Amino acid sequence: MNTKWLAIAALNGFLAVAAGAFGAHALKGTLDADAMNAFDVGVRYQMYHALALLAVASVCHARPSRAVRAAGICMLIGIVLFTGSLYGLTLLNWRWLGPVTPIGGVFFLIGWLLLAVGAARNTPRTDDISSIGC
Repeated sequence: MNTKWLAIAALNGFLAVAAGAFGAHALKGTLDADAMNAFDVGVRYQMYHALALLAVASVCHARPSRAVRAAGICMLIGIVLFTGSLYGLTLLNWRWLGPVTPIGGVFFLIGWLLLAVGAARNTPRTDDISSIGC
Protein backbone atom coordinates (compact mmCIF):
# COMPACT_ATOMS: atom_id res chain seq x y z
CA MET A 1 0.00 0.00 0.00
CA ASN A 2 1.24 3.51 -0.74
CA THR A 3 2.47 4.84 2.60
CA LYS A 4 1.99 8.54 1.80
CA TRP A 5 -1.72 8.10 1.04
CA LEU A 6 -2.10 5.65 3.92
CA ALA A 7 -0.73 8.26 6.34
CA ILE A 8 -2.99 10.98 4.91
CA ALA A 9 -5.99 8.64 5.22
CA ALA A 10 -5.10 7.73 8.80
CA LEU A 11 -4.66 11.37 9.79
CA ASN A 12 -8.05 12.25 8.35
CA GLY A 13 -9.65 9.28 10.09
CA PHE A 14 -8.13 10.46 13.37
CA LEU A 15 -9.37 14.01 12.81
CA ALA A 16 -12.87 12.78 11.94
CA VAL A 17 -13.08 10.71 15.13
CA ALA A 18 -11.74 13.62 17.19
CA ALA A 19 -14.23 16.03 15.60
CA GLY A 20 -17.06 13.57 16.18
CA ALA A 21 -16.14 13.19 19.85
CA PHE A 22 -15.84 16.96 20.20
CA GLY A 23 -19.25 17.41 18.62
CA ALA A 24 -20.90 14.74 20.76
CA HIS A 25 -19.49 16.03 24.04
CA ALA A 26 -18.35 19.65 23.86
CA LEU A 27 -20.95 20.94 21.42
CA LYS A 28 -23.95 19.12 22.82
CA GLY A 29 -26.45 21.76 23.87
CA THR A 30 -24.41 24.68 22.49
CA LEU A 31 -25.44 24.39 18.81
CA ASP A 32 -28.97 24.42 17.49
CA ALA A 33 -30.25 21.33 15.66
CA ASP A 34 -29.43 22.67 12.18
CA ALA A 35 -25.87 23.62 13.13
CA MET A 36 -25.33 20.28 14.87
CA ASN A 37 -26.61 18.46 11.80
CA ALA A 38 -24.23 20.43 9.54
CA PHE A 39 -21.32 19.63 11.87
CA ASP A 40 -22.26 15.93 11.83
CA VAL A 41 -22.39 15.95 8.03
CA GLY A 42 -18.85 17.37 8.00
CA VAL A 43 -17.64 14.63 10.36
CA ARG A 44 -19.30 11.88 8.31
CA TYR A 45 -17.94 13.12 5.00
CA GLN A 46 -14.47 13.50 6.45
CA MET A 47 -14.60 9.88 7.62
CA TYR A 48 -16.06 8.63 4.33
CA HIS A 49 -13.23 10.28 2.46
CA ALA A 50 -10.59 9.12 4.93
CA LEU A 51 -11.74 5.61 4.03
CA ALA A 52 -11.75 6.53 0.35
CA LEU A 53 -8.13 7.65 0.74
CA LEU A 54 -7.36 4.13 1.98
CA ALA A 55 -8.70 2.93 -1.37
CA VAL A 56 -6.48 5.50 -3.09
CA ALA A 57 -3.48 4.10 -1.19
CA SER A 58 -4.38 0.58 -2.25
CA VAL A 59 -5.09 1.36 -5.91
CA CYS A 60 -2.01 3.59 -6.04
CA HIS A 61 0.05 0.57 -5.07
CA ALA A 62 -1.65 -1.93 -7.39
CA ARG A 63 -2.26 0.32 -10.40
CA PRO A 64 -0.31 3.55 -10.01
CA SER A 65 -1.41 6.30 -12.32
CA ARG A 66 -1.82 10.03 -12.52
CA ALA A 67 -5.59 9.52 -12.28
CA VAL A 68 -5.28 7.78 -8.91
CA ARG A 69 -2.90 10.42 -7.60
CA ALA A 70 -5.27 13.15 -8.81
CA ALA A 71 -8.16 11.32 -7.13
CA GLY A 72 -6.37 11.49 -3.79
CA ILE A 73 -5.55 15.15 -4.26
CA CYS A 74 -9.15 15.97 -5.19
CA MET A 75 -10.50 14.08 -2.19
CA LEU A 76 -8.06 15.86 0.10
CA ILE A 77 -9.07 19.24 -1.33
CA GLY A 78 -12.70 18.19 -0.90
CA ILE A 79 -12.09 17.37 2.77
CA VAL A 80 -10.50 20.76 3.37
CA LEU A 81 -13.18 22.72 1.48
CA PHE A 82 -16.31 20.71 2.28
CA THR A 83 -15.73 19.64 5.86
CA GLY A 84 -13.61 22.66 6.69
CA SER A 85 -16.34 25.01 5.54
CA LEU A 86 -18.98 23.12 7.54
CA TYR A 87 -16.79 23.26 10.64
CA GLY A 88 -16.19 26.99 10.10
CA LEU A 89 -19.88 27.66 9.51
CA THR A 90 -20.98 25.85 12.65
CA LEU A 91 -18.15 26.59 15.08
CA LEU A 92 -17.16 30.12 14.05
CA ASN A 93 -20.38 31.28 12.39
CA TRP A 94 -18.40 32.26 9.29
CA ARG A 95 -21.32 32.57 6.88
CA TRP A 96 -19.02 33.54 4.01
CA LEU A 97 -17.95 29.87 3.89
CA GLY A 98 -21.41 28.79 2.69
CA PRO A 99 -20.49 28.95 -1.03
CA VAL A 100 -17.29 26.97 -0.39
CA THR A 101 -19.12 23.82 0.74
CA PRO A 102 -20.48 22.81 -2.70
CA ILE A 103 -17.08 23.46 -4.29
CA GLY A 104 -15.65 20.88 -1.88
CA GLY A 105 -18.47 18.53 -2.90
CA VAL A 106 -17.49 18.91 -6.55
CA PHE A 107 -13.91 17.97 -5.66
CA PHE A 108 -15.26 14.85 -3.92
CA LEU A 109 -17.19 13.91 -7.07
CA ILE A 110 -14.18 14.46 -9.32
CA GLY A 111 -12.04 12.43 -6.93
CA TRP A 112 -14.43 9.47 -7.06
CA LEU A 113 -14.52 9.58 -10.87
CA LEU A 114 -10.74 9.73 -11.09
CA LEU A 115 -10.44 6.81 -8.67
CA ALA A 116 -12.80 4.79 -10.87
CA VAL A 117 -10.74 5.63 -13.96
CA GLY A 118 -7.49 4.73 -12.22
CA ALA A 119 -8.86 1.50 -10.78
CA ALA A 120 -10.29 0.42 -14.13
CA ARG A 121 -6.99 0.67 -15.93
CA ASN A 122 -5.73 -2.61 -17.32
CA THR A 123 -2.10 -1.67 -16.91
CA PRO A 124 -0.44 -3.93 -14.33
CA ARG A 125 1.75 -2.46 -11.60
CA THR A 126 5.29 -1.66 -12.65
CA ASP A 127 8.28 -1.48 -10.40
CA ASP A 128 9.24 1.96 -11.71
CA ILE A 129 6.49 4.36 -10.65
CA SER A 130 8.81 7.27 -9.94
CA SER A 131 7.54 9.15 -13.01
CA ILE A 132 3.94 8.83 -11.80
CA GLY A 133 4.50 10.07 -8.26
CA CYS A 134 1.56 8.12 -6.86
